[in-house]
Amino acid sequence: MTITESLPITLQLGPVHVNVADLDRSIAWYERSLGLTVRARGDGRAELGDSITTSVVLHEEPGAQPPAPDQAGMFHYCLLYQTRQELARAAARIHATDTPVANMNDRHTHEAIYLDDPDGNTIELAWDRPRDQWPADPYGRTPVQLDLEGLLATIKGEPPADRVQDGLVIGHVHFIVGDIEEAVRFYCDVLGMDLKYHVGNAAYFSVGGYHHQVATNIRKGEGVGPQPLHAIGLRHWIITLANADEVAGARERIEAAGCQIEPNPNGFATVDPWQLALHIVS
Repeated sequence: MTITESLPITLQLGPVHVNVADLDRSIAWYERSLGLTVRARGDGRAELGDSITTSVVLHEEPGAQPPAPDQAGMFHYCLLYQTRQELARAAARIHATDTPVANMNDRHTHEAIYLDDPDGNTIELAWDRPRDQWPADPYGRTPVQLDLEGLLATIKGEPPADRVQDGLVIGHVHFIVGDIEEAVRFYCDVLGMDLKYHVGNAAYFSVGGYHHQVATNIRKGEGVGPQPLHAIGLRHWIITLANADEVAGARERIEAAGCQIEPNPNGFATVDPWQLALHIVS
């Protein structure tokens, strides 16, 4: 086994683990508004996704509060649908359940709907355009308003679907940090991702030429402190690699950079400079 300079293109994102204050309330919202299915529940946590794959794991932290204005945290995580029709079904479900929407954008690489769960955790619902339609610099452009009418036309005549179809995955995670250049050093030099786009107050990181699996921004300003333990929001996110050798190579590189490592049964855990936790497993 040798230390590799980059994360392998076999990388996939596993379920995002999210802290919530009231598990029953959150489960009801994720089932009703997003059409997710509870795949397992116990010990103050619930796994939700489609009928095959878990996409989000909710952890109950009674009385927990979101990070303060001077603390880092999760900006949003993305639930990625495999077809434009499935994103349209998500939009129809949101409308049918009177779920408030924060924004609807065409990001040029993908179409996106943003909404908040009961604790204020922001979720992006998205569908990727084919790669050959992605512009060279999508994040140097201002997003445009989503063509909702055109989106819904793809499922014209269908009744709202209660449950999401299989194929739902985590598309990316997006964090609020305190320093973009420090984020570049960690996510590129330490973790081994590629810097895909740098737009001043935000940076987008990818593996395998994707538009981004991770993004960071400084919307709370330069110098914000670490995310507090047990806060509402991100508990940890997951990178899944193809085998134990790939995990070992990633671990060697991260340890060589002097970062904190904690072993777990399938790999290891680490944190970025703002205590945003990551598990790398096979």
